[in-house]
Amino acid sequence: MGDILKKVPVREQEAKERAANFEEVCLGYNREEAMEEAARCIGCKNAQCVKGCPVAIDIPAFIGKVKQGDIEAAYQVISQSSALPAVCGRVCPQETQCEGKCIRGIKGEPISIGKLERFVADWAREEGIKPQGALEKKGKKVAVIGSGPAGLTCAGDLAKMGYDVTIFEALHEPGGVLVYGIPEFRLPKEAVVKKEIENVKSLGVTIETNVIVGKSVTIDELLNEEGFSAVFIGSGAGLPKFMGIRGENANGVFSANEYLTRSNLMKAFSADAPTPIMKSKKVAVVGGGNVAMDAARTALRLGAEVHIVYRRSEAELPARVEEVHHAKEEGIIFDLLTNPVEILTDEKGWVKGMTCVRMELGEPDASGRRRPVVVEGSEFTLELDTVIMALGTSPNPLISSTTKGLETNKWQCIVADEADGRTSKEGVYAGGDAVTGAATVILAMGAGKAGARGIDEYLSGCARF
Repeated sequence: MGDILKKVPVREQEAKERAANFEEVCLGYNREEAMEEAARCIGCKNAQCVKGCPVAIDIPAFIGKVKQGDIEAAYQVISQSSALPAVCGRVCPQETQCEGKCIRGIKGEPISIGKLERFVADWAREEGIKPQGALEKKGKKVAVIGSGPAGLTCAGDLAKMGYDVTIFEALHEPGGVLVYGIPEFRLPKEAVVKKEIENVKSLGVTIETNVIVGKSVTIDELLNEEGFSAVFIGSGAGLPKFMGIRGENANGVFSANEYLTRSNLMKAFSADAPTPIMKSKKVAVVGGGNVAMDAARTALRLGAEVHIVYRRSEAELPARVEEVHHAKEEGIIFDLLTNPVEILTDEKGWVKGMTCVRMELGEPDASGRRRPVVVEGSEFTLELDTVIMALGTSPNPLISSTTKGLETNKWQCIVADEADGRTSKEGVYAGGDAVTGAATVILAMGAGKAGARGIDEYLSGCARF
């Protein structure tokens, strides 16, 4: 038994090795390591870690089962609350959620809750263990729009309640941001994402791909003509944001959304890909969130020198500490307190550089973060051939513009009740990035669970409409 104040270390690929491949960086725990880490948990009765989990997994219970070596029982505990445990164990910001509230963390390091969840989910997948479905059917149909984390979670929970659920997905593969946004080296598609989706389908959920709600069919048609009793909108936020600076429309400028979709979903890095992506020599990724880290680390693996350009300091980087640490280990250059003002192009319209200015932090803005201020006379040029804008995304207005009576706000986000996902239109519920704008996978899952509860109350006659 090791030091109970310290986490059992997690094995990873070496930085130089992984920077040249798309294989998963973190190798996870084996059974012995998982049981040793679980033994550090003191099994709090008033577990703060559960309060920090957006899907309210009974964390002490599942860790207790791991401690006993009963991994199947641990999986069934997790699957009562989470439809995507192998995903959450890899991409959740545990340090600010469950692990951030762990009592063990007061006098030492918190329990590696995420890594334990990942181990349990991976073990269950390898052993062919499935989540438990509904014992009885309710004979009512529910439509779910989008097969990302919000939609999959809502669909899974409704199926467990006994509803007949159909997910409508616009793309040719289900998974939403899990397949198009998060790179393979963080979240393997075949081994993890597809298997998690199969688990949701095993509950009785049907997934129809290549259906663009708002074009192929409308929400009103689903409710009035297709026999669905309720609809959950979990369509995400796939519309990229830009800075509005000169040169932004040049060849060689990508949104992070496009860059990652081409790489992750379309495998554009391969020689015979139908939608090839530039294999650049020098790339600037503008932004400091997890998506910026994903885009930067992808470009690095495609052979480029990569710079993260972010207008605040490292303390304000919104990306997970783990992602920043991995990016630095792999050799990505951080140009902090730096802001682009113009993208420079050659005579053929291709990117050749980016003019930037140095920044310093002034007084706090409305968000509480210190506002970046331009340092006079600090202008300089980065020579580049590619710029990737990772400045966030907003919902596509297609669904809201084709649905009568569906209220949106000034950011084109659907207005929905946080507690149960109710929208302004009876029978229609929404959650995830379509409501909040771009956020995390686990928050979208929490919204999917809330939507499922709301729909169940509505169809059971207990709703507040």
